[in-house]
Amino acid sequence: MMKKAELVFLPAPGIGHLVSAVEVAKLLVDLNANLSISVLTIKQPLNYKATAYIDYLNAATITTTTTRIKFIDLHQSDADMDRLKFVGSLVQTHGPLVKEAVAKIVEHSNSVPGSPRLAGFVFDIFYTSFRDLANDFGVPSYLFCTSGAGFLGFLFFAQALHDVQNFELVELTDSDTEFTIPSHVNPVSTKFFPTVTFKPEGFGFLLNLAKGVREMKGIMVNTVSELESHAVDSLSNGKLPPVYPVGPILIREGCSGVHQNYDSIMQWLDRQPRSSVVFLCFGSMGSFGADEVKEIACALEQSGHRFLWSLRRPPEKVNGIMGHPTDYENVAEVLPEGFLDRTAEIGKVIGWAPQVAILGHPATGGFVSHCGWNSTLESVWFGVPMAAWPLYAEQQMNAFTLVKELGLAVEIKMDYRKDGGGEVEIVKAETIERGIRRLMENDSDVRKRMKEMSDRSRKALMDGGSSHSSLCRFIDNVMDNMP
Repeated sequence: MMKKAELVFLPAPGIGHLVSAVEVAKLLVDLNANLSISVLTIKQPLNYKATAYIDYLNAATITTTTTRIKFIDLHQSDADMDRLKFVGSLVQTHGPLVKEAVAKIVEHSNSVPGSPRLAGFVFDIFYTSFRDLANDFGVPSYLFCTSGAGFLGFLFFAQALHDVQNFELVELTDSDTEFTIPSHVNPVSTKFFPTVTFKPEGFGFLLNLAKGVREMKGIMVNTVSELESHAVDSLSNGKLPPVYPVGPILIREGCSGVHQNYDSIMQWLDRQPRSSVVFLCFGSMGSFGADEVKEIACALEQSGHRFLWSLRRPPEKVNGIMGHPTDYENVAEVLPEGFLDRTAEIGKVIGWAPQVAILGHPATGGFVSHCGWNSTLESVWFGVPMAAWPLYAEQQMNAFTLVKELGLAVEIKMDYRKDGGGEVEIVKAETIERGIRRLMENDSDVRKRMKEMSDRSRKALMDGGSSHSSLCRFIDNVMDNMP
């Protein structure tokens, strides 16, 4: 008789991490009738979008897999703690709650005949420090990485630089030094490295991430072998845990309720010619100050292209804690005078965007993006070429990969960053307009390559495709290593 297994997922509370983890959990249980998953959710201070999604998970019924995916809200959070401290202290603050929740799962398994047995934990990359808890339960630790294989390769590169060569990248702040990184085809300048690389505490954080990932029993990565073939191959060197490219895992709309402006946005797109609209959206944490907003508005107006612009108010501090971007009550207050009237026939300015639906609409012809990994995979899925304008985290490296290595994007400014701590550069309208024109008018090769990669990414999740096969191999790994 086939043994029944249960995995415990512990995703990070950021909306991109959380939704991706839930979606890959659905794929896993759909592939194996003997697999169940419990998802432990943690609410992050001031992250209202993720909190709404967690509330939705706890209240909603997931069809087809209801009985084999459970959601357990750990409740406790500290509203007076910023995000970095929140992540850094999670083992202390939530470790006992996680242990208690899993102990109940084990107790139920032991007391009810035929129940699945605990087979392992699947951690977010930020939560590998919980691996000692998995050891306490005598089960393996696995990883689900919501970033691409290239970023994983960068982590291991940084660790090797530190451990083997005794070199710290902190020394190269404001440098343009190039390094050969095994996960990348071309040398990569330090101006594309994540900002945390150049801060002592941030670099230490990256090293701890790399160490934790190395101790996993297996690594699922939200990527496609055909998209990141070089990076995936570089990770399959026999010195690391097995890597399973399982993407593209998309963040579907509707998970946290119906988008309030969904109908009006879709109706506007319905009236536009095919592939005529440039869509501007910068992720759940993406926003710009008033001066940059005016430059973007000027670029859009001068380009003459139809546009759909997700424009959000920069976050404010609440009790000393930086919040998340919000929608403007009156977007005209931050735009150049008369802009909305002058562009009424060709453009629409919105707040939070139903991004997947917009990228999937036939009228959308280009995507000006922060190059967050979820957004990148969504753009690839729908075959929409990108213009790279990264803001923070590993987005500059994603932009470098998309523009210089894969040829799936044009550049607006690949080394732009908002999380550097100093004065934020203003990208001028001329630079933005040039990127938009190249995206929408000139670069047929980028459009062709993106269409080809779209077809390959869709086949990856079909029966027998590369990601489908990786998911099956991951399940085999879990079943073979059950205690």
